[in-house]
Amino acid sequence: MNIEELVGKFQIIGSNQDAEEHTYKGTLSLSLDRNKRIKAKWFINNEQFQTGNGFFRDNILVINFKYEGENDTIFKGVVVYRCLSKDLLDGFWSEKHGNPKFLGTERAFRIANTSN
Repeated sequence: MNIEELVGKFQIIGSNQDAEEHTYKGTLSLSLDRNKRIKAKWFINNEQFQTGNGFFRDNILVINFKYEGENDTIFKGVVVYRCLSKDLLDGFWSEKHGNPKFLGTERAFRIANTSN
């Protein structure tokens, strides 16, 4: 698999980095910058935008992400996806100030391009 095959839009489901494993849904859009590094944009639960930059090697995708939370606080973290195929990513993530006893999880399923 190569990095160009990951470009596109994915439906995501995940669980947060906490004991209760609160779940979420959303979308993930992946594109490439001019240096062939990943640019990521998440839209979670129809309310929260997150952005990130990352890299790909040996079917592993690593993205450093950030988003603005309550009181204009910036949260940062890293997500690691095992690319099972170009259409299915299986990941886990952690935020800098998240509960260190837990990891979040996330699965991404490619949204088929219906335009012909």
